[in-house]
Amino acid sequence: MSKMIFCDFDGTITKSDNIISIMQHFDPPGWEPIKDQILSREISIREGVGNMFATLPSALKDEIVRYVVETAEIRGGFGDFVKYTSQESIPLNIVSGGIDFFVEPILKPYNMDDYLYCNGSDFSGDKIEVTWPHSCDTHCTNDCGCCKPSIIRKLADDQVKKIVIGDSVTDLEAAKLADLVFVCGDYLEEKCRELNLPYQRFTHFDEVVSYLEQPKEVIHR
Repeated sequence: MSKMIFCDFDGTITKSDNIISIMQHFDPPGWEPIKDQILSREISIREGVGNMFATLPSALKDEIVRYVVETAEIRGGFGDFVKYTSQESIPLNIVSGGIDFFVEPILKPYNMDDYLYCNGSDFSGDKIEVTWPHSCDTHCTNDCGCCKPSIIRKLADDQVKKIVIGDSVTDLEAAKLADLVFVCGDYLEEKCRELNLPYQRFTHFDEVVSYLEQPKEVIHR
C-alpha cells in the first residue's frame, strides 16, 4: 500500500505557533479577546484567524515576514525528513492553518511550495485580509479555514495509507482519518488515546524516519 503524509506546520514543523507569536509581538488592539473566542469555540477558527489578522495594518507585511523568519525555530530533523520522503517517493503534504505570506518564506529552503496547503492573504486594503483557498468540503461543517480533513479526502483514496503529523486541536479531525498519527503535543496524544486512534509520540523528525523505516510498525492506541 502506498503512503501519503499530511504534516501540520505551526507547533509541528516549527516548535511554536507563529500566529500567536506574531500577535504577541505586534500586539494589535483587540486580538486577545478574539483568541479567547476561538479557544472557547465561541467562533470558528476561520472567523477568528480572519478577525485577528484584520487588526494588523497591511503596511506591516515585510516587518512581520522578517520577524517570523528570524524567530521561527524548526523542529530538529525536519530537513532530513524531507529528504527521506523524497528518496522514498512518499508524498509529503504540508497542511497549515497559517498564512502563505509567512509560511512560504520559512519553508523556502525545503522547496515545498507544490505540496503546501495553507490560507492565503490580500494586502490591497488597509488591513491584512486572510483568504481561504482550502475551505471545508461538503463533509465538514466546522468552518476550519484551511480544512485538513477536506484536503485528505481530496488527495488520498482508500488505497493510500494516510499518515498525519500534528500537535493540537486543529489536527484532530485529520487524525480521525489517518491510518497512523505522529504526535508532538499533549492535547493530540490525549485525544488519540481517548478515541483509540493509532499513534506514535515524537519530539524530533529523525524519530519519524526511524519508525517509517521499520519493517513492522508498532503503534499505540
